[in-house]
Amino acid sequence: MTDKQDAAPDSTAARVALWRALHVQSDPPPHVLEDVIGLKLLAPEEGWRSRGDMDPQFTRPFRASIVARARFIEDLVVEQAGRGLDQYVILGAGLDSFAQRRPEIASHLKVFEVDQAGPQAWKRQRLIELGFGVPDWLRFVPVDFEAGGSWRDGLVTAGFDESKPAIVVSTGVSMYLTKDANAATLREVASLAPGSTLAMTFLLPLEMADPEVRPGLEMAEKGARASGTPFLSFFTPPEMLALAREAGFREARHVSAADLTERYFVGRTDGLRPPKNAEELLVANT
Repeated sequence: MTDKQDAAPDSTAARVALWRALHVQSDPPPHVLEDVIGLKLLAPEEGWRSRGDMDPQFTRPFRASIVARARFIEDLVVEQAGRGLDQYVILGAGLDSFAQRRPEIASHLKVFEVDQAGPQAWKRQRLIELGFGVPDWLRFVPVDFEAGGSWRDGLVTAGFDESKPAIVVSTGVSMYLTKDANAATLREVASLAPGSTLAMTFLLPLEMADPEVRPGLEMAEKGARASGTPFLSFFTPPEMLALAREAGFREARHVSAADLTERYFVGRTDGLRPPKNAEELLVANT
């Protein structure tokens, strides 16, 4: 492992990566997403699955949500690439592994991973150490959001062509931003070239969530607050759709947990499915 422990991914990014691996290891096939890259990058100590936040039963609905949103976005990227789009922007990329798992698609795109400089340097080093490397089409875009850094400026510096459309994704980020910051991000993406697509997750008010997951979400909210990164924004689907339209998107739609269940979990006999009214998706087009 690298010595840059202070620059390692934050606990949320690490947890998401490990839940994706846990889906492969603990849930029966067919797997919604096959992803153990994050596990390889993190190389956690033996026994990591015994951690409280990795309990296979307690985390089932949460990891179902994580793999469902990732699979939906991946399918969307593949679909857009098939239509000729060749710029893919991942805001708050964390331990995203699309470039490593799907090089047959990614190598025909310019993939821009936007994140804080420290965790990004850590990830780059780990990719090199594990032999994945960093191909020219994978562009790391370090941005200091806390200091007011502009991801749009960073993209252009990294070779982003503003005259061409892009697909922009943001997962697990909106709840940590103020409503004003979310609106500003939406306006930035809405101003991209016509034909661009945004896919982002948003967290519904906790009291609306399925009773089975509400305690877990409340624990996550308390933990986030205690660690200095509190949840700041919750949106109902109509509120998020209105925000997207006010930002200037030509069209916007809500992708619910029920939509994801119908698409990826029908026919499963183990009851695995994403919880309703927890974290869901906005898809918007310029």
